[in-house]
Parts: sequence; structure tokens; C-alpha cells
Amino acid sequence: MPWMSFHTRRPQPPRLGDVSLFPTDHGEGEPVVAGKHIEVIDRLVRAGGAVLPSPETGYTVPFDPEVFKQVALDLLDAAGVRYLLHAFASGVRTPGRAGEVVFETKSGPVVVSARVTVDCTGDGDIAAAAGAPYEIGRESDGLVQPMTLMFRVVGFDPEPFARYVAEHPDQWRSVHGLWDLVEEATAAGDLDLPREDILFFRSAHPGEVAVNSTRVTQVFGTDVFDLTRAEAVSHRQMARIAAFLQDYVPGFADSYVVQSGVQVGVRETRRVLGDHVLTGEDILGARKFDDVIARGTYPVDIHNPEGKGTVLRSVPPGDAYDVPLRCLLPRHVDDLLTAGRCISGTHEAHSSYRVTPTAMATGQAAGSARRSRRPRAGFRARWRSRPCRRSWSGRAPTWARSARTSPGRSRPPTAPADHSGRPGPGRPYGTAGRRATGGPDSRSS
Repeated sequence: MPWMSFHTRRPQPPRLGDVSLFPTDHGEGEPVVAGKHIEVIDRLVRAGGAVLPSPETGYTVPFDPEVFKQVALDLLDAAGVRYLLHAFASGVRTPGRAGEVVFETKSGPVVVSARVTVDCTGDGDIAAAAGAPYEIGRESDGLVQPMTLMFRVVGFDPEPFARYVAEHPDQWRSVHGLWDLVEEATAAGDLDLPREDILFFRSAHPGEVAVNSTRVTQVFGTDVFDLTRAEAVSHRQMARIAAFLQDYVPGFADSYVVQSGVQVGVRETRRVLGDHVLTGEDILGARKFDDVIARGTYPVDIHNPEGKGTVLRSVPPGDAYDVPLRCLLPRHVDDLLTAGRCISGTHEAHSSYRVTPTAMATGQAAGSARRSRRPRAGFRARWRSRPCRRSWSGRAPTWARSARTSPGRSRPPTAPADHSGRPGPGRPYGTAGRRATGGPDSRSS
């Protein structure tokens, strides 16, 4: 699965019959995320493991996950990071504090101490253990977006597929479609597709596509039993979809699955409540904040928590929304920041900021804020009392230099670019959308 666009959009009608396997409705745009995200892409491209974002790719970034693993390790080693793999955060030693986090390992429990901890678990595990308030799921019933197992298919021949699309232009829209073939296979008992159509993208290599067509609903990424079931269900879905591609879709006769995700992909779990809760209105109105530390352009993208269907609502053309630092400051826990998809926001807002470019921007912002952090009260007051000011250092690749400022705005659009589940215990599903622990439920500071 490519990284989604981090560029402003000027939507245009999708090109019927297009078989580039990239989005064709994006239009021209300018990047709004820079910093380490750009450095990662640049290294991937130089290693032959990615394609640069451009109008031709719909500004997505197809990349090779195996090359990415090596690039990530090289970046960590170059920065002198001491990292511990095969360990997961299971708790904190002191309630209300995140300075000592317990990790479970094959060697037994390991306690890691820090002046400030940044929770990048995706699920807000550390924040929840420390007592920070959080929400799960949509407000109406607490259900979360479904899980998906991504997989890569090789042996794809684009020519027969292109001929099919040319003969049936109403059956393919850039990266998704095949409705008639899905209906035919379903009637024959060969497919029980859990979503509305087949979705796949071109990858970084010829003859290979990344398929995003599995869907497991009503499972929570904070429940080990749900995760176990989701793994089994999604792998069985993958097998049936791969067989459907081979048997029904021109160009896939000799294809096969070469790799599936390391684990089932979890879109949504805890959203840790911070000093500001980003809303769907903030996203769709491209709202600006004085304490901006990241920007986003990805649409509100809600996969139906109950079955088929997807809601897509775009950010205003040519614009982007701000993510304020206050979304990274959990309530009631002074020595903690969050980053990634567990930052403070509503179900609707989360469906936009959960994607990789925005998550990486908030991660760099949290790391930069942690380095300059003062005692919590002073730190919070300092950011509330004056606008965000950021300096840029280093030199971005030529293709990304326009990311330094957003259209019509003088401040940098993202983090400092220094270039060097289930509801909580005892809670019924119907209340999962509300906070799972104490604290006010206001939508902003």
C-alpha cells in the first residue's frame, strides 16, 4: 500500500479507462509535510525502493516494505538511537506518570525510564496505562473502523488488464472497481467480498500490485481475542480475493501473493484526549491554529464499521488543516506526549490524520517538543501564550522544497525539520465512543 498524498488537492474527475493504478482525481498540489518524512522518501528512492510523489502517482508514494525496513534501521543507527525490538509496552510503574514504562520481553519485564515519554503505540497503550482519558469509536455506538490485511501480488500482466478496462471503461476508476466481475464471482459462490469493490495500487516494482480489499468489522484492536479472530478472518479473505483475481480478472492468471502484512492493519482504537480535540469540522474547514506543529490534506475517509461502504469528504481545494501541539498533550499526565493515530481527535478527524505522512509529522513534532521541554506547567503555558514559531535547517531535496511554506502563509507547515477496542474494563460496547477514564469531555481547551 503506498503512502497517501501529503499534498494539497485540486480535485478533478477521474480519468475513465486509466490503468496507471494510481489516483487520477487529485490534481496539481503542493506538499505540506517535510522534515524526516521527506528524508525517508529520498532515501527510499535512492535505494530503488520507492517512486517519487508526482501528479502521475496522484502524489502517493509506492514503496517496497523490505527496503523501508533497512532504511529505517539505517536512520536509527545514524542518529545514535538505542532501540529495543521484540518488546511491547504493558504498563507504567506509577499511576498518573509515564516516566517509567514497563515493557514485556522474552527476557522478562524491562522498565525504561525517561524524563518525557512519547506514546507512538498507535493504540495509546502508555497513555491509557498512565490514566489519560481517551475515547474509542464513533459517538453513536462506539464502533471503530474495520481492520484490513494488506497484501502484495506479483505476476500481474498489465496488458490484458488494460484491454479489459478499455472494453469496460465503467468497471474501473483509477485504483478500484471490477463491480461486474465481483457480482459474477459472488453469484457463483467463489467470492464473498467484505467491501464494495476491489481496490489495488501499483507498487514500486513492475508486475506487482498492493491489494487493499480485506475488511474485518466489529473488532477492537485493544482486545487480544478480537485481534486473533481478525488475523484468521482476514487471511481467509485474502486467499479468496487472490483466487478471484486469478480466476476472473484479466492480467492476473499467473499472479500469486508474495507477502501479506506483518499483522492485520488496525485503523482505529484509542484517541487520547488532549488540550484540544481535533474535529471533523476542523479538517473539512482547513482550520488553522497558532500552535500548529503538523499539517494534513488527506480526506475524511471512514470505512463503514458495520460492513460495505466508505465515506470520503475532502479538505477544501488547495488548502490544508493544522494539527495543533495541544492535540499531542494528554490531559492529566504531565510527562507524556502522543504522536501518530492516537492523538486527540474525534472519530471523524481521526479518519484523516491516521495516515502515514501526518503520523510521521506528529512524531517528529513530539520528538522535537520533548527535547526542548520544560516542566509541564511551564511548557503548557508557554505554548498557550504565544504562536508557534519554527526554524528550518538543512536542505530538502529539490522535489520537496515547496513544502517549506504553505500557499499564502509564512510559517512552516509541519514539525521542525531539523534534517540532522474494545471499551475499557466493565464497559458495554454501546458506550465505547465516550471517554474510558476520568477527565472532562470538552472538545477543546
